[in-house]
Amino acid sequence: MAHKTVFLTGASSGLGYGLALHYARAGATVYGVARRGERLERLAAEAHASGGGRVIPVALDVTDGEALAAAVRAAEEAAGGSLDVVVANAGLGDPTPADRIDWRLVKRILDVNASAACVTLASSLPAMVARGRGTVVAISSLAAFRGLPSSAAYCASKAALDVFMESLRVDLRGTGVRALTIHPGFVNTEGAVHDRFPRPFAMKTADAVRIMARAIDRGAAVTAFPFPLAALARMARVLPRVLYEPLARGRRTG
Repeated sequence: MAHKTVFLTGASSGLGYGLALHYARAGATVYGVARRGERLERLAAEAHASGGGRVIPVALDVTDGEALAAAVRAAEEAAGGSLDVVVANAGLGDPTPADRIDWRLVKRILDVNASAACVTLASSLPAMVARGRGTVVAISSLAAFRGLPSSAAYCASKAALDVFMESLRVDLRGTGVRALTIHPGFVNTEGAVHDRFPRPFAMKTADAVRIMARAIDRGAAVTAFPFPLAALARMARVLPRVLYEPLARGRRTG
């Protein structure tokens, strides 16, 4: 495997936990970032028991931009000047219905899903560009394609990340650095048990991790899955507003 060093946020659960294990088992050194240090220690122990590479726990809140950027720099130094792959995966998905919206929750979702993700990737890019190689990956969502009911903050955060990555791809052409965007649909992670919305075509975490890892290995600029839901999301993206908004309103559940 070409990826020997991986920096990954949101590594304490769900897709981040699965991706960290995937790369560690393939022989990489993974810098796993999350707030919950005890979960990171469990991840490191599981990676060690399975052989291959290792997970180095990095306990911090990704909304602390200075601490996050410093963690990226420290990982770069330990990796010999540049990381192979940096994945901005940390995210929140709590509902924010307009009739009882809480600005504090809106801010928290935008801080984690958009601002912290962009800080993660921006902090790693100068060293990658100087070295002429590397991969930055943003875990967006199919929710980036259109505003969904009761999900204003989540959809906005993922859409912002999607456009951020598109601009990076434009700027990085010819540098040897790849900027990849992954749009998962519904995945049955442990956090999904609190999701009150319908979950069509929901996937197992292990299946989603395999798709994401293959996309990163291939260097696919944009990956959206599962196919049936991704196709529906793309169709919704081109619906006129006068058709889409009444339809979406009828799907509201919270």
